[in-house]
Amino acid sequence: MPELTHFDAAGQAHMVDVSEKDVTSRIAVAAGAVKMARATYDLITEGRAKKGDVLSVARLAGIMGAKKTPDLIPLCHPLPITKVAVELTADADLPGVQIEATVKTTGQTGVEMEALTAVATAALTVYDMVKAADKAMEITDIRVVLKDGGKSGLYEGRK
Repeated sequence: MPELTHFDAAGQAHMVDVSEKDVTSRIAVAAGAVKMARATYDLITEGRAKKGDVLSVARLAGIMGAKKTPDLIPLCHPLPITKVAVELTADADLPGVQIEATVKTTGQTGVEMEALTAVATAALTVYDMVKAADKAMEITDIRVVLKDGGKSGLYEGRK
């Protein structure tokens, strides 16, 4: 079991000192989904949501979420993010929306939290925009699917 770096010897939470880490190119990809009723899926895909273009607004919210991660997660470092891409794909088989976020930086720590926050924020925005039609939607399967860069190297999770 790897050492938990956000706790000191006394078990107190603290921000990790990354000042001695090498500056490297880093990338993280996270994914998740919003499951919904078929009627809600149709509302989104047919452009009939009263609040507007659900997928476009959720994409922008995901990008904003990635950029605001250190404001939301107490021990995250503010990072110079060089790329955030959020893709939302309507999935008739779910039915619902598949979400994938890619975040890049060149720095001393990774961007997994930013990618996860982007997915979560996009998913919450989908929910918010159509909750009047379907309060039973489920935000599900948020996970890191790829992480690379830094000392720990490549990690590939479940797509």
